[in-house]
Amino acid sequence: MSTANGSSLNFPTYRFRVKQENGNRYIFDVIRKKFIALTPEEWVRQHLISYLITNLNLPTGLIGVEVGFSFNSINHRADVVVYNRRGAPILLAECKAPVVEITNEVVDQICRYNYALNAEYLLITNGLKHLTLQFSSAKGWITLDGFPELMNKI
Repeated sequence: MSTANGSSLNFPTYRFRVKQENGNRYIFDVIRKKFIALTPEEWVRQHLISYLITNLNLPTGLIGVEVGFSFNSINHRADVVVYNRRGAPILLAECKAPVVEITNEVVDQICRYNYALNAEYLLITNGLKHLTLQFSSAKGWITLDGFPELMNKI
């Protein structure tokens, strides 16, 4: 259980580079290679990124953060996208602040985003609860018990 930034999260504890500047806190994002404002949502996103790299052994080069795309002529940003080696999205993740509940509206949001990205896996996390869905051509979206093993998909 990771604790900092006022929130206990349901992730292992990781070491992050955090700095304070002009009264604001920033965290270093290893994917974007820069310091980002440390909001509650960013705290969750950085834990997810660390989990993908450290626990699932995914190469950083296959992870995108704040990935821009267009859906219904409107520009959106996906929090985290994991790609296979051919550049196709295999996991789309939506990160929320710990105080934000994972509701049907949040599930609907990520499903709408996935119309544009077409990932096999969807992951929604507020750092406390994680919801993972996998698309099956026979059954549609099914709920998984944990994080998917992605190394065999890349």
